[in-house]
Amino acid sequence: MTSRRDFLKRAALTTAGSALALTNIDAIGSTAAKSVNVNRHGKSGKITMKFFPYELKLRHVFTVATYSRTTTPDIQVELTYDGVTGYGEASMPPYLGQSVQTVTTFLGKVDLSQFNDPFQMEDILTYVDSLSTGDGAAKAAIDIALHDLVGKLLGAPWYRIWGLDAAKAPNTTFTIGIDTKEVVRQKTLEYADKFNILKVKLGRDNDKEMIETIRSVTNLPIAVDANQGWKDREKALDMIHWLKERGIVMVEQPMPKEQLDDMAWLTERSPLPTFADEAIQRLADIRRIEGAYTGINIKLMKCTGMREAWKMLNYARARGMKVMVGCMTETSCAVSAAAQLSPVVDFADLDGNLLIANDRFKGMEVVKGKITLPDRPGIGVVKL
Repeated sequence: MTSRRDFLKRAALTTAGSALALTNIDAIGSTAAKSVNVNRHGKSGKITMKFFPYELKLRHVFTVATYSRTTTPDIQVELTYDGVTGYGEASMPPYLGQSVQTVTTFLGKVDLSQFNDPFQMEDILTYVDSLSTGDGAAKAAIDIALHDLVGKLLGAPWYRIWGLDAAKAPNTTFTIGIDTKEVVRQKTLEYADKFNILKVKLGRDNDKEMIETIRSVTNLPIAVDANQGWKDREKALDMIHWLKERGIVMVEQPMPKEQLDDMAWLTERSPLPTFADEAIQRLADIRRIEGAYTGINIKLMKCTGMREAWKMLNYARARGMKVMVGCMTETSCAVSAAAQLSPVVDFADLDGNLLIANDRFKGMEVVKGKITLPDRPGIGVVKL
């Protein structure tokens, strides 16, 4: 019996990996799920969900071009099927326009008891998405938990199911928010020897001071994120040329998302690649911003989770665009879910778990600046 169960498990994993690489998740529901049900002694049941608020406490005040904060509201989600639990979360930074109330209201409308097979991921997540036109973070929480659950039932991490090589996971940036010269210098000294690339928030009137302060203590490559802070395209181009001379390697969301023509003009002339962040949320947005940016920044909280993120990555690649995977301030749950994509991206900004003081999970780790994916099933997390 043991050898038969092992064979069925391997068969399920092979079927799942092939299907998902083609974004044809329905195939799992017909073949793999039957095998897994045999593995679990023929049992089947309902998918149950529970959720609860969990405020994230930041280690330092976090400041970007438009606001500062010391906490981030968050909702933790757990999906259970046949004694196995998958974990997910919804993180809600201010600019998403979501709150604990809106997320809990949305989750309260979700009825997963109608599904008795978690491998019917396409049906389940299509149903969840159909409940509203927004609520990206709430949908992402369910999506992440479902992926974690299915990965655990298969006994494999998602990077393997997608056919990716964990050894190709890139360095992650570490983010330094807008602050005084003294604080910026202190943070840079604290983290420069632990990372191979930094990310710096710009977009206010002290941009050059920020860069010069960091350059006074390290020569590490720097990615910058202006968070829509530059309004004039001529000045933005001058700034990008100045940044390139100082070792900056990319520019994220330099101008307001509404100024698409200005962004296209800027990208055509920019000596550095430009990445869309606030200008893009979901798969359907990519066509609208093509030509205006060099690449896209995929964030699970915006795009509704891993299912859509995988589609976005493959579509962007097919269109010749660069891809970055990012995060909000999140626990290791959502960060580890996003990290499953990291072996095939150009840039990774997956430090959100490092910015909080009350992580609930152990998952993806940063070792000498490089993303290290655990060989655990699902999204690879365990509760602390």
